[in-house]
Amino acid sequence: MDLPHTIPTSFVPRPASAAARKPHSDFTGAFGFLAYAVLGITFALAIGVFLYGRILAATQSSKDMILQKAEAGLDPATVESFVQLRDRLDSSEELLSNHVAFSGFFTALDTLLPATVRFTSIQLSIGTAAPGTTGGESITFDGTGVAKTFNALAATSNAFAADGRIKDAVFSNFVVNKDNSVSFALSASLDPKLIAFASPSSTTSTSSLMTASSSALTP
Repeated sequence: MDLPHTIPTSFVPRPASAAARKPHSDFTGAFGFLAYAVLGITFALAIGVFLYGRILAATQSSKDMILQKAEAGLDPATVESFVQLRDRLDSSEELLSNHVAFSGFFTALDTLLPATVRFTSIQLSIGTAAPGTTGGESITFDGTGVAKTFNALAATSNAFAADGRIKDAVFSNFVVNKDNSVSFALSASLDPKLIAFASPSSTTSTSSLMTASSSALTP
């Protein structure tokens, strides 16, 4: 009896390990793509940094040329004259800052003193400040005067304390006169700014002159 041709004459069974093997994804291609992407980004950044450096170098070179042309156009004699002017202005400002002017002190007295209090003698002393205190100098104020009443002296003391520029005021040597007025002595210390020279237009004038100097030096 002949067998049909569709029936195989032999059979090889598959191994059990091959039948149990599960399909899995291969990540090698994905890692390779990521590595190439990182390399491309790094290369692009390197090119960008290189081009930016060239742009900065060109800009600096252009500004250096402009500066050299500006310096070449300046007259050395004009520059020297403005340097001398600046030095003179600095010296003048230093001298004025150390100059003593009593107008501010007398103006303050005229403002703070009641009409019923007057001074008959005033003495101002300028010396070096005591160690451990602020400021480079000490200004003391000693005077004698006459007040109509003790209440006027109390008002004067309150005015000094509120103003703050005449400090540590001590009234002493009270004498009641025949007309019931009160003679007194006063000792106090002054804020150095009260006798410092200050011109309202000095700062403006100096600033204007320096601005004009800068404008003249600009080509």
